[in-house]
Amino acid sequence: MGIVERRLRQKEEVKTSILQAAWQLVLDEGWQALSIRKIADAIEYSVPVIYSHFENKDAILLEFTKDGFRLLNDAITSGRDSQQEAGLQLEAIAQAYWNFAFNHKEYYQLMFGLGIPACETVNQVAEMKEFSDTLIAVIQQAINASNTPKVDAFLKFHTYWSILHGLVSIQMIDRKTSPWSQLVLKDAIAGFIKALNG
Repeated sequence: MGIVERRLRQKEEVKTSILQAAWQLVLDEGWQALSIRKIADAIEYSVPVIYSHFENKDAILLEFTKDGFRLLNDAITSGRDSQQEAGLQLEAIAQAYWNFAFNHKEYYQLMFGLGIPACETVNQVAEMKEFSDTLIAVIQQAINASNTPKVDAFLKFHTYWSILHGLVSIQMIDRKTSPWSQLVLKDAIAGFIKALNG
Protein backbone atom coordinates (compact mmCIF):
# COMPACT_ATOMS: atom_id res chain seq x y z
CA MET A 1 0.00 0.00 0.00
CA GLY A 2 1.37 3.40 -0.99
CA ILE A 3 1.72 6.45 1.22
CA VAL A 4 -1.30 8.20 -0.33
CA GLU A 5 -3.56 5.17 0.16
CA ARG A 6 -2.36 4.75 3.75
CA ARG A 7 -3.07 8.41 4.53
CA LEU A 8 -6.53 8.19 3.00
CA ARG A 9 -7.29 5.07 5.01
CA GLN A 10 -6.03 6.68 8.22
CA LYS A 11 -8.09 9.81 7.52
CA GLU A 12 -11.21 7.67 7.00
CA GLU A 13 -10.48 5.74 10.22
CA VAL A 14 -10.18 8.99 12.22
CA LYS A 15 -13.42 10.29 10.67
CA THR A 16 -15.18 7.05 11.62
CA SER A 17 -13.84 7.24 15.18
CA ILE A 18 -15.04 10.85 15.44
CA LEU A 19 -18.56 9.83 14.38
CA GLN A 20 -18.56 6.80 16.69
CA ALA A 21 -17.47 8.93 19.66
CA ALA A 22 -20.05 11.59 18.81
CA TRP A 23 -22.81 8.96 18.59
CA GLN A 24 -21.81 7.47 21.96
CA LEU A 25 -21.92 10.95 23.52
CA VAL A 26 -25.40 11.43 22.08
CA LEU A 27 -26.57 8.10 23.51
CA ASP A 28 -25.04 8.90 26.90
CA GLU A 29 -25.87 12.61 27.23
CA GLY A 30 -28.23 13.68 24.43
CA TRP A 31 -27.82 15.92 21.38
CA GLN A 32 -27.63 19.12 23.41
CA ALA A 33 -24.49 17.93 25.20
CA LEU A 34 -22.57 17.15 22.02
CA SER A 35 -19.51 19.37 21.48
CA ILE A 36 -16.28 19.27 19.49
CA ARG A 37 -14.29 19.42 22.73
CA LYS A 38 -16.08 16.37 24.18
CA ILE A 39 -15.56 14.41 20.97
CA ALA A 40 -11.85 15.28 20.96
CA ASP A 41 -11.53 14.20 24.60
CA ALA A 42 -13.37 10.94 23.91
CA ILE A 43 -11.05 9.89 21.08
CA GLU A 44 -7.96 11.46 22.68
CA TYR A 45 -7.20 13.76 19.76
CA SER A 46 -6.84 17.51 19.70
CA VAL A 47 -9.71 19.78 18.69
CA PRO A 48 -7.91 20.81 15.45
CA VAL A 49 -7.93 17.15 14.36
CA ILE A 50 -11.74 17.16 14.60
CA TYR A 51 -11.89 20.38 12.59
CA SER A 52 -9.65 18.86 9.92
CA HIS A 53 -12.42 16.32 9.27
CA PHE A 54 -15.55 18.37 10.00
CA GLU A 55 -15.95 22.11 9.53
CA ASN A 56 -18.03 22.40 12.72
CA LYS A 57 -20.52 20.57 14.90
CA ASP A 58 -23.27 21.18 12.34
CA ALA A 59 -21.29 19.17 9.78
CA ILE A 60 -21.23 16.22 12.19
CA LEU A 61 -24.95 16.62 12.81
CA LEU A 62 -25.56 16.64 9.05
CA GLU A 63 -23.77 13.28 8.74
CA PHE A 64 -26.09 11.81 11.37
CA THR A 65 -29.12 13.41 9.73
CA LYS A 66 -28.20 11.75 6.44
CA ASP A 67 -27.74 8.41 8.22
CA GLY A 68 -31.14 8.83 9.86
CA PHE A 69 -32.87 9.58 6.57
CA ARG A 70 -31.17 6.57 4.96
CA LEU A 71 -32.59 4.36 7.71
CA LEU A 72 -36.02 6.00 7.45
CA ASN A 73 -36.02 5.64 3.66
CA ASP A 74 -35.23 1.93 4.00
CA ALA A 75 -38.07 1.53 6.50
CA ILE A 76 -40.73 3.34 4.50
CA THR A 77 -39.66 1.69 1.24
CA SER A 78 -39.99 -1.70 2.91
CA GLY A 79 -43.43 -0.70 4.20
CA ARG A 80 -44.50 0.53 0.78
CA ASP A 81 -43.24 -2.61 -0.94
CA SER A 82 -45.14 -4.86 1.47
CA GLN A 83 -48.45 -3.78 -0.11
CA GLN A 84 -49.79 -3.43 -3.64
CA GLU A 85 -52.61 -0.90 -3.28
CA ALA A 86 -51.72 2.77 -2.63
CA GLY A 87 -54.06 3.18 0.37
CA LEU A 88 -52.56 0.11 2.05
CA GLN A 89 -49.10 1.39 1.17
CA LEU A 90 -49.87 4.64 3.00
CA GLU A 91 -50.94 2.64 6.07
CA ALA A 92 -47.76 0.54 5.93
CA ILE A 93 -45.58 3.63 5.45
CA ALA A 94 -47.25 5.30 8.44
CA GLN A 95 -46.55 2.25 10.60
CA ALA A 96 -42.94 2.07 9.37
CA TYR A 97 -42.47 5.80 10.09
CA TRP A 98 -43.91 5.34 13.59
CA ASN A 99 -41.70 2.31 14.29
CA PHE A 100 -38.61 4.15 13.03
CA ALA A 101 -39.32 7.12 15.28
CA PHE A 102 -39.51 5.01 18.43
CA ASN A 103 -36.80 2.49 17.52
CA HIS A 104 -34.38 5.29 16.60
CA LYS A 105 -35.37 8.15 18.90
CA GLU A 106 -31.97 9.83 18.79
CA TYR A 107 -32.02 9.99 15.01
CA TYR A 108 -35.63 11.15 14.95
CA GLN A 109 -35.00 13.93 17.45
CA LEU A 110 -32.08 15.20 15.40
CA MET A 111 -33.87 14.86 12.07
CA PHE A 112 -37.04 16.61 13.23
CA GLY A 113 -36.06 18.33 16.47
CA LEU A 114 -36.95 21.74 15.12
CA GLY A 115 -39.95 20.61 13.12
CA ILE A 116 -40.24 19.52 9.52
CA PRO A 117 -37.31 20.78 7.40
CA ALA A 118 -37.92 23.55 4.88
CA CYS A 119 -38.34 22.64 1.20
CA GLU A 120 -34.98 24.22 0.34
CA THR A 121 -33.23 21.97 2.87
CA VAL A 122 -35.06 18.88 1.61
CA ASN A 123 -34.03 19.64 -1.97
CA GLN A 124 -30.37 20.08 -1.00
CA VAL A 125 -30.00 16.85 1.00
CA ALA A 126 -30.45 13.77 -1.20
CA GLU A 127 -31.56 11.52 1.66
CA MET A 128 -34.34 13.95 2.67
CA LYS A 129 -35.44 14.35 -0.95
CA GLU A 130 -35.64 10.58 -1.41
CA PHE A 131 -37.89 10.38 1.67
CA SER A 132 -40.28 13.08 0.43
CA ASP A 133 -40.24 11.74 -3.15
CA THR A 134 -41.24 8.27 -1.92
CA LEU A 135 -44.19 9.63 0.05
CA ILE A 136 -45.33 11.95 -2.75
CA ALA A 137 -45.22 9.08 -5.29
CA VAL A 138 -47.44 6.83 -3.16
CA ILE A 139 -49.84 9.69 -2.40
CA GLN A 140 -50.02 10.49 -6.11
CA GLN A 141 -50.89 6.84 -6.84
CA ALA A 142 -53.68 6.99 -4.27
CA ILE A 143 -54.97 10.23 -5.78
CA ASN A 144 -54.85 8.77 -9.31
CA ALA A 145 -56.99 5.83 -8.14
CA SER A 146 -59.45 8.10 -6.28
CA ASN A 147 -62.62 9.96 -7.23
CA THR A 148 -60.70 13.27 -6.96
CA PRO A 149 -57.71 12.96 -9.32
CA LYS A 150 -57.08 16.72 -9.42
CA VAL A 151 -56.10 16.92 -5.73
CA ASP A 152 -52.67 18.49 -5.15
CA ALA A 153 -50.29 15.65 -4.16
CA PHE A 154 -47.77 18.09 -2.67
CA LEU A 155 -50.41 19.55 -0.35
CA LYS A 156 -51.53 16.05 0.69
CA PHE A 157 -47.90 15.06 1.29
CA HIS A 158 -47.57 17.89 3.81
CA THR A 159 -50.84 16.88 5.43
CA TYR A 160 -49.75 13.23 5.69
CA TRP A 161 -46.30 14.08 7.04
CA SER A 162 -47.80 16.56 9.52
CA ILE A 163 -50.11 13.84 10.86
CA LEU A 164 -47.20 11.43 11.30
CA HIS A 165 -44.80 13.96 12.79
CA GLY A 166 -47.45 15.43 15.07
CA LEU A 167 -48.51 12.08 16.50
CA VAL A 168 -44.92 10.93 17.00
CA SER A 169 -44.00 14.23 18.67
CA ILE A 170 -46.95 14.07 21.06
CA GLN A 171 -46.03 10.53 22.01
CA MET A 172 -42.34 11.41 22.50
CA ILE A 173 -43.20 14.36 24.72
CA ASP A 174 -45.50 12.16 26.80
CA ARG A 175 -42.54 9.75 27.31
CA LYS A 176 -44.79 6.82 28.13
CA THR A 177 -46.46 4.56 25.65
CA SER A 178 -50.20 5.01 25.57
CA PRO A 179 -52.32 2.02 24.56
CA TRP A 180 -54.26 4.50 22.41
CA SER A 181 -51.30 5.73 20.39
CA GLN A 182 -51.40 3.03 17.71
CA LEU A 183 -55.19 3.35 17.48
CA VAL A 184 -54.89 7.11 17.01
CA LEU A 185 -52.26 6.57 14.29
CA LYS A 186 -54.44 4.05 12.45
CA ASP A 187 -57.54 6.22 12.81
CA ALA A 188 -55.75 9.34 11.56
CA ILE A 189 -54.28 7.56 8.52
CA ALA A 190 -57.62 5.87 7.74
CA GLY A 191 -59.26 9.32 7.81
CA PHE A 192 -56.54 10.73 5.55
CA ILE A 193 -56.97 7.89 3.03
CA LYS A 194 -60.75 8.24 3.10
CA ALA A 195 -60.44 11.97 2.43
CA LEU A 196 -58.07 11.24 -0.48
CA ASN A 197 -60.65 8.92 -2.02
CA GLY A 198 -63.26 11.68 -1.97
